[in-house]
Amino acid sequence: MKTIFSGFVLSAIFLWGCKDVSKETTIKDNIPVNETIGTTSVPANPLRNVYWGDTHNHTGNSFDVFLFGTPNSTPEIAYRFAKGEEVESPTTGKPWRLSKPLDFLVVADHAELIGSIPLMYENTPGISDTKTGKTFIDIAPNKSEEGLQKIYDIINYAAFDQPNEANLTAKDLVNDMGGEKVKEAWIRYIETAEEHNDPGKFTTLIGWEWSSNNSGANLHRVVFMPQGADVAKDFLPYSALDSDNPEDLWAWLETTSQRTGAEFVAIPHNPNISLGLMFPETRLNGQPVDKAYAETRMKWERSVEITQIKGDSETHPALSPNDEFADFETYDFALTPDGIRPAPTKADYVRSGLKRGLELEHEVGANPYKVGFVGSSDSHTGMSSIEENNFGGKGQHDSEPKKRAHPTGIGSSKGWDMGAAGWVGVWAESNTRQSIVDAFQRKEVYATTGPRITLRVFGGYNFAESDLNAEMVKTGYGKGVPMGGDLNKTENGNAPGFLISAMKDPDGANLDRVQVVKGWLNDDGTSDENVYDVALSDGRTDGKEKVGNTVDIKTGKYTNTIGATELKVFWQDPDFNPDQSAFYYVRVLEIPTPRYSLLDAITLGIDVKETNHPATIQERIYSSPIWYNPK
Repeated sequence: MKTIFSGFVLSAIFLWGCKDVSKETTIKDNIPVNETIGTTSVPANPLRNVYWGDTHNHTGNSFDVFLFGTPNSTPEIAYRFAKGEEVESPTTGKPWRLSKPLDFLVVADHAELIGSIPLMYENTPGISDTKTGKTFIDIAPNKSEEGLQKIYDIINYAAFDQPNEANLTAKDLVNDMGGEKVKEAWIRYIETAEEHNDPGKFTTLIGWEWSSNNSGANLHRVVFMPQGADVAKDFLPYSALDSDNPEDLWAWLETTSQRTGAEFVAIPHNPNISLGLMFPETRLNGQPVDKAYAETRMKWERSVEITQIKGDSETHPALSPNDEFADFETYDFALTPDGIRPAPTKADYVRSGLKRGLELEHEVGANPYKVGFVGSSDSHTGMSSIEENNFGGKGQHDSEPKKRAHPTGIGSSKGWDMGAAGWVGVWAESNTRQSIVDAFQRKEVYATTGPRITLRVFGGYNFAESDLNAEMVKTGYGKGVPMGGDLNKTENGNAPGFLISAMKDPDGANLDRVQVVKGWLNDDGTSDENVYDVALSDGRTDGKEKVGNTVDIKTGKYTNTIGATELKVFWQDPDFNPDQSAFYYVRVLEIPTPRYSLLDAITLGIDVKETNHPATIQERIYSSPIWYNPK
């Protein structure tokens, strides 16, 4: 069991945006504000509350989930699990629940053949009796694991018109199981989302995943919107079978938005396995990134998924050799046939992508990679189960310790390779569809690898250390900008100041440190980075001094006898140059805690070294950046 620091108190409810309605106030006159959703009146807080969610969850409507052996995973189970209900795990058949509910969820099933495999096994006319449907049912009439695996392999090859044992083509897949054929499954999903959407209590956002695998490069995007069934039923999700080029996705979002009124949010994920294509200098058509590309991308893709089950995408030791915390949940697998990932490039990680964005802005006049940070799970079980002591794995084959110990999975969805991460925190006026999406649009969002650490970050020119008080949030909004915002050059060229306040997860570990990561553009058009330790726990003044480690390797328990429950700091950049473009984001680290590989090793009675993964980790959160613009 985790030991919680006995002195922890929620003494600043107003400051932290607690969801107790009686504490919600306006900036002006302390009168509660209500937001009307249909006939429902929902309390709204102008100073904003933090809401926790997962924007990337898959169910059996995704062909790979179904074919990986989890056909009974449904959106119904996904929503119930996210709301904190106990469900029967689709992977193990055992009761499973979150330690505490989420506030919102996007079930983002792959648009490619979305829902068609379940429909095929329901003997749906027009699907089951097609060439493709008959072929697949003949291969796996009883849904055997071996047969489903064969179907999965055929789809993967056929989608790119590569030789496969069924001699199917991409055209066969689309004609027999795609296009209008998925409409029934799409409508079922929409109706389930509507049933579980409960404004003010739990929000469902209708969405899907566009899953481009360009020659093995992960270019996937999750897409969602604040609108409901009336708009969602007016289109079918755009898939990589329509096009595997992100620019074609953006064009579809534009025309569909104009036609239906949908306000789409598109979020790329797993830059770490994009094989140099996520933050490129050259587009897929061979042309250089230009101003039009930059502006179009930033219209639709205002955030990036920086951490999830398939590894952490903040940075890599090879790209940030001076960052001692860069090697975190590094994922060395690719979606290529041999599974081997080449050496990382600057286009593969978020921090280097942000730096490249500054360089391109200098060259073409617009920044294509000016993104906020999101964490989500990419769970393929229907369960957003990413807590280290409650990790549900990526899918069927790594869903529990005994399966991880005897891996039979697909790719690296086996053993202990996956990371137990992540979720996103959004600062929104209310737990409603529009309010949450508005937070994504303005980038007032932040990523967590698991712990629900409460983080506020404001940047401005008129802050002082004395502003770190109960009125900090009011002051921050009044005199500066929150995470995701922009600061412009002042007449006197003063350095911006930052108000940063981090409070531990009430049920989690204490905090080790607060860091500010800065990237900037040099006069010659190249970029650099630096990591500043701006707040340390336990009276330390030198960031090189470790916080310690209380984890008992034999029991998997730890104590909060080290670290801090809260870290607050006012910080100004000591190396500020008013003529250099820059970005600043906050990274907060917990004290060391047990990784699920250690907890599994204890359960299985093996040495943790047999997992080939560390016994402990330092969980973390990443704020969306604040940008400084000298022009």
